[in-house]
Amino acid sequence: MAHELIRQPGATVPLRLNSPIDEAALARARVDLAACLRMAARLGLAEGICNHFSALVPGRDDLFLVNPYGLAFAEVTASSLLVCDFDGNVIRGEGTPEATAFYIHARLHLNKPGAAAAFHTHMPNATALTMIEGGASAHDPLAHDPLAHDPLAYAGQSALKFLGRVAVDPVYNGLALDADEGDRIAAAMGDADILFMRNHGVMVTGPGIAEAWDDLYYLERAAEVQIRALSTGRPLLPVPEAVARATARQMRDGDAESARLHLESVKRILARSEPDFAS
Repeated sequence: MAHELIRQPGATVPLRLNSPIDEAALARARVDLAACLRMAARLGLAEGICNHFSALVPGRDDLFLVNPYGLAFAEVTASSLLVCDFDGNVIRGEGTPEATAFYIHARLHLNKPGAAAAFHTHMPNATALTMIEGGASAHDPLAHDPLAHDPLAYAGQSALKFLGRVAVDPVYNGLALDADEGDRIAAAMGDADILFMRNHGVMVTGPGIAEAWDDLYYLERAAEVQIRALSTGRPLLPVPEAVARATARQMRDGDAESARLHLESVKRILARSEPDFAS
């Protein structure tokens, strides 16, 4: 299902001299992004060679890191990540990005500058919620609330982390193999941090790699417990609206530091069992 990105004949790699690259910061970003990819594989959040994580090169708004076409998440190392520009040129690294990775991520980073990291997966539980008619309003909790149009039912603590941060792309338009489709997806996301892509998967964005990882992990956990609860056939118990909103604020207040520590724990775990991720 994955597609290689084919650059136009005669295309050249432009020189990027407008600002230098902070090599130390880039090296750290490589390790962090590779750690997220490896742990996503370990947790069953990847799908073959089809999904993709990206992050802006630190200090640059015109270059991004992305996993290369042909490697599974479990194979990615820090050094195998590509540095690309928004025109599809590979500035550093061997290989090319997967085609949909380029058209989705380049256009998202271009159109949504605050999205320093963008993680796209077909992780099973969150993706399952993109395939079901209706949304949270179909399950009653916060049904009267205008925010309750998304697939999450805010009936569990983990889901409250995402209250007011979710958008839904209601259109499945096939594979994203051109800039127009990438722009359409970015527009559907708007100012949200999380995009449920109907019949497809999810996109999680954040101001940094750690925040995107933390959200991706807890989004799948929230979707998993929601599906398990619904599988009982019994009604969900909604969290009262005032409590839900207050809890969401509490979670957001500590998110950045919690996300940083979460990613640090991931790197320690991988350093013991898969140390090559950082190579």
